[in-house]
Amino acid sequence: MSERLADIRYALAWRLARAVPGAVTERVFRLGADLAARSGGGPAAGLRRNLARVVPEATPAELDALVRAGLRSYARYWDEMFRLRPGDAPAVHARMERGMSGTAPFYAALEEGRGVVFAVPHSGNWDAAGVWVVETLRRLGREPVFTTMAQRLRPETLYRRFLAYREALGFEVVAAEAGSAAHRALTRRLRSGGVVCLVADRDLAGSGIDVSFFGEQARFPTGPARLAALTGAVLMPAYPHFAPDGWRVPIAEPVPVDRTPASVAKATQAIADAFACLIAQAPQDWHALQPLWTADLEPR
Repeated sequence: MSERLADIRYALAWRLARAVPGAVTERVFRLGADLAARSGGGPAAGLRRNLARVVPEATPAELDALVRAGLRSYARYWDEMFRLRPGDAPAVHARMERGMSGTAPFYAALEEGRGVVFAVPHSGNWDAAGVWVVETLRRLGREPVFTTMAQRLRPETLYRRFLAYREALGFEVVAAEAGSAAHRALTRRLRSGGVVCLVADRDLAGSGIDVSFFGEQARFPTGPARLAALTGAVLMPAYPHFAPDGWRVPIAEPVPVDRTPASVAKATQAIADAFACLIAQAPQDWHALQPLWTADLEPR
């Protein structure tokens, strides 16, 4: 029953967000974020604990303000996501293009026929960033071959709803739970010179490695580095975040990696280092509501 109610709530949010003016939904989502921040529990508590590592010098009042800004950022993502339609792609690309930086290695890889693995944290509007990739490939005369991975949500109807939404935007989505089939889909895409984007700041599968992240031990997935090593793709950390007039996506320098286990581990640490530098530039747009550091995780 709870899963069915969750599906109904998402369906209603999608319908209402597209039926009323954007200014109205923006105020509603912001109000919800402010109420969550004021409660201080649940997501607000988790976000506060994580952001305290990013800005250890912040006073309690400054951290309160940062948590409120972070929840407003997260609410903005959901507001924009519910209102995003496939027909918006050209306008999204134009707005995103103004906020892209560090793209030269990306275009060089496409020119050489090499695949690209974007490693991103949970931040900003990653759907809009994906639309930019799809539309960029289309404008270059390339078949939009952009693949990402998603957890299989429950109930199945809710997962199918999100799947249909992202496929309509031009994404190829593989379920993380598909195991070897997902791995084959990602490697096939990269070996054909396509683009794969993986969220890489949480070890959801439980098979990651320990890294130093903001000076403290955390576990990061090795998938992005392993895929790049296996296929020869270019590995590029990036950080989608918001700007008052749109979005920003700074892309860090490509991370070198080869097939040796030591190189994969070193590359995964390099991703963590790049994330730390990028997140510090706009910490309010890092949507880290769950425990990330080893000290915060319950014993397995």
